[in-house]
Amino acid sequence: MMKRHESGAPKVLIADDQPDVLEALRLLLKGEGYQIKTVNSPAAIMQAMEDEDFDVLLMDLNYARDTTSGQEGLDLLTRIQALDNSLPVVVMTAWGSVDLAVEAMRRGARDFIQKPWDNARLLTVLRTQVDLGRALREGKRLEAENQALRDGGVRPPRLIAAAASMRPVLQLIESIAPSDANVLITGENGTGKEVVAQAVYALSGRTAKPMVTVNVGALSEGTFESELFGHVRGAFTDAKTDKVGLFVQANGGTLFLDEIGELPLELQPKLLRVLESRELRRIGDSDVRRVDVRLMTATLRDLP
Repeated sequence: MMKRHESGAPKVLIADDQPDVLEALRLLLKGEGYQIKTVNSPAAIMQAMEDEDFDVLLMDLNYARDTTSGQEGLDLLTRIQALDNSLPVVVMTAWGSVDLAVEAMRRGARDFIQKPWDNARLLTVLRTQVDLGRALREGKRLEAENQALRDGGVRPPRLIAAAASMRPVLQLIESIAPSDANVLITGENGTGKEVVAQAVYALSGRTAKPMVTVNVGALSEGTFESELFGHVRGAFTDAKTDKVGLFVQANGGTLFLDEIGELPLELQPKLLRVLESRELRRIGDSDVRRVDVRLMTATLRDLP
């Protein structure tokens, strides 16, 4: 029987389109002390990863598209890495080959199991990946905190959250903070959206650069582009001097756009263009400038 880890029984996400395979793995791993969730499609994998945290993903490479190439699973690996590159992934397929294993590892898999599997080897691989994955995530968390302290003593604000319903929120903050993923924070007035944004920033790798905050709802349509992107002298009547926009001020760091739900529809494409290309042009300027900015936004509106 596997010993219980200090942070709880390891959670394994198992993905395969064959019910008998899922049941066999469930029974094997349950007897070893694992927590188990089973899914049967790529879409279900992505949804489960968004809903919960797992210590390891054990996934088949073949689903409905075909039966032998593993291409659907290989494409899925790329998406999984984009969502959470710290989650250990062990792939399995009945039609394993050296080339397929190499390609799976190149796309982020940590190990490879061929069906029919050997129970002892499979359990050894999972134990190893659980330990390595937990160590990697803990190392990233500590490095982010240490970096914050080295770069000016930035400490994450204290979040007072005793309710069980808040635990997933705190776990999500710790999980996404070290990445460069853009963030949308939703909640009613007074729920601490800006505190959450500050916590994400403080645990990120961007604390050497500022977090620039602006209330989008306070920007008029006439000043929106100038405030965010800047302008050059003489670009319009009141442009007496050059102005550096907020994106450039936050370059290398974080830009927090509060009340993003108040942004008028006609201005959204201008913001979207910068997010997609990471390039901007000041009003009246012919030169394009690249920016490296992590965007965080917040709103009290129900955007969907």
